[in-house]
Amino acid sequence: MGRPARLLAVLLPALLTIPTLPTGLTAPAAALPAPPPWTGSWETAPSGTAAALPGAAVRNVVHLSVGGTAVRVRLSNRLGTRPLRLGAVTVALRRAAGPDAVPGTLRTATFHGAPEATVPPGADTLTDPVPLAVPSAADLLVTVYTPDDSGPATYHRTALQTSYLAPDGAGRAADETGGAYSATTGRWYYVTGVDVRGPAAGSVVAFGDSLTDGNGSTPDTNHRWPDRLAHRLLDRRLGVLNAGIAGNRLLRDGTGPSALARLDADALDRAGVRALVVFEGINDIKGTPEVSDAAAYADAYRALVARAHARGIPVVGVTLTPYGGYPAWTAAGEAVRQRVNAFIRTGGAFDAVADADAAVRDPAAPTRLLPAYDPGDHLHFNDTGMTVVADTVHRALPIHRASHPATQPRTPTAHPTSRPTGHAHAGRPPGLTPRRAPA
Repeated sequence: MGRPARLLAVLLPALLTIPTLPTGLTAPAAALPAPPPWTGSWETAPSGTAAALPGAAVRNVVHLSVGGTAVRVRLSNRLGTRPLRLGAVTVALRRAAGPDAVPGTLRTATFHGAPEATVPPGADTLTDPVPLAVPSAADLLVTVYTPDDSGPATYHRTALQTSYLAPDGAGRAADETGGAYSATTGRWYYVTGVDVRGPAAGSVVAFGDSLTDGNGSTPDTNHRWPDRLAHRLLDRRLGVLNAGIAGNRLLRDGTGPSALARLDADALDRAGVRALVVFEGINDIKGTPEVSDAAAYADAYRALVARAHARGIPVVGVTLTPYGGYPAWTAAGEAVRQRVNAFIRTGGAFDAVADADAAVRDPAAPTRLLPAYDPGDHLHFNDTGMTVVADTVHRALPIHRASHPATQPRTPTAHPTSRPTGHAHAGRPPGLTPRRAPA
């Protein structure tokens, strides 16, 4: 048999298996299934800077809300002044208490395929997807090794969570055992978020000050009200992101940028956000300088809501809680709080209202917290008070009228002039609706 005949004998069976198509058409390529979207599972907001820890590895302990089949980590040099060199970043499930990883779960995170990255000042970066199955409510170890003095380190001051330091950190990020992590810290260094990929239905951002950050709750127990809310939302597969900063203000920079300045970076730009809860303003009332014009608060709340609605995100407003007995309390400040709360309840800015003031105040002395909820400073909440606030926000979230989460982005609608306290307005679509997560 000649060469052409042999070639035809080889090709003919294959050609006969190709489906015939109309002239000019080709068979379409098989479509690959789209990967599940990313959803925020944990967050902390940068609150300031601390001295760098050159040569150290920081093993940050973070408590996830929803789980997934892969994670990615957000690392921040947002408040830094020099390039931040990340020498190594690893993630692992935490083994019980302490700095040990569950054997076999430690993974090295990469950045566009490389094990190191340099983050410019004023910027954040995301790791590549890390294939690691994480359950809901798990503790994750995010270890960051910084070989150089990169200048002021972006951190979150009030972690209320013990994390661990290996002073000689070279090569220690990959340690499963925590023997080298001989020092502890109550701050989170560099890490500001963990996203998960999997069956989660989106996330709720808790945006506020120390009342949201967790001051007054028991450290190392995850009893902040956003943590308690996350527990209640597990059956809805909704994550909760804590964007509280102790000392933060609504109208001006204080501890961290103002709420108006940080809204996008700490809330709206996070992955899979489906609702925003705003609980902020008391530090403007009691801080220095005080802000006594209630109209300024109303304008700020309207601005926050408008920016969230432009992304298709509904907003729950939380009334400002009592602080009578706190050293900075004044009768004039109390009058401002009452006017601000009247706007939150009836001003029509929010999609729903969570009346935390009514839930935690002492009926016999309404300017003060109920003693059962007061850790002793007359401003913050103890663990019991945190649970009450979480329950109040949970009831206000516009999720209870929908049997299943919505799957299409919401089109913003006009605001009516008032809406019932503690319930989603009837003019809003039922259920929380997702927005497209960033890539």
